Amino acid sequence: MELRDRVAVITGGSGGIGRALARAFLDEGARAVVLADLDAGAVEAAAAEINAAVGGRRCEGRACDVTDEAQVAQLVEATLEATGPIDLFCSNAGSGADGVLLDAPNESWDQQWNLHVMAHLYAARAVVPSMVANGGGYLLNTASAAGLLAAIGSGPYTVTKAAAVKLAEFLSITHGDEGIRVSVLCPQGVNTAMAPRSLGDGQTDGIIEPEELARVTVEAIAEERFHVLPHPEVADYLKRKADDPDRWLRGMRRLRARSLDLADGGS
Repeated sequence: MELRDRVAVITGGSGGIGRALARAFLDEGARAVVLADLDAGAVEAAAAEINAAVGGRRCEGRACDVTDEAQVAQLVEATLEATGPIDLFCSNAGSGADGVLLDAPNESWDQQWNLHVMAHLYAARAVVPSMVANGGGYLLNTASAAGLLAAIGSGPYTVTKAAAVKLAEFLSITHGDEGIRVSVLCPQGVNTAMAPRSLGDGQTDGIIEPEELARVTVEAIAEERFHVLPHPEVADYLKRKADDPDRWLRGMRRLRARSLDLADGGS
């Protein structure tokens, strides 16, 4: 999909990845971008900053709790009324979580599931019918490299991001022949509020800037690639995992042991 003259909606849009995507889409000639976020003041300020940078009023900020299906439906309805058909919906909101598996409270699992899985489903339910009626559209769902591989520090995060990847696959399988294109964004560390404070546990091959991620994403959308991998090393890791899952699991256990040793002050 070419972004010129398109209308895009981006959740999790008040900063970091969401704001960088908005700016990149407008630089590519998008007609309008609607940013949505839980914090109304923050998302409206982000939209104002983008408008000042690009010149004009092509970016709008709206408050939306993406874990509330009614609010997501209202976001889509309001955008359709204000701008016409939505060409691209970026379901981007996300957060980290503490806890590995047995020690992670149910509240953490529920919060991560609602934010990383159900929010993508709510978005698809709300926007796909109008996209199909309009001849097609594009869904970009933000997951994580952790969803393809693993983040050893958080079970709720890893498991729900893996479910996000699978949901994106299923959306592509189910609606691809109706003109719905789907990509899943799977970065490692990005210089946002969610960036890892340390690279010592092997969870990332380096922290990139949101603008670099946005550049790679624009290229992937133009080529309609399913996997959007701002850290290209992830493709190699994914291939190794598929080629020999048992060897990959052994390696991840070694990585976890080293991480725990470092956390305990070892060397």
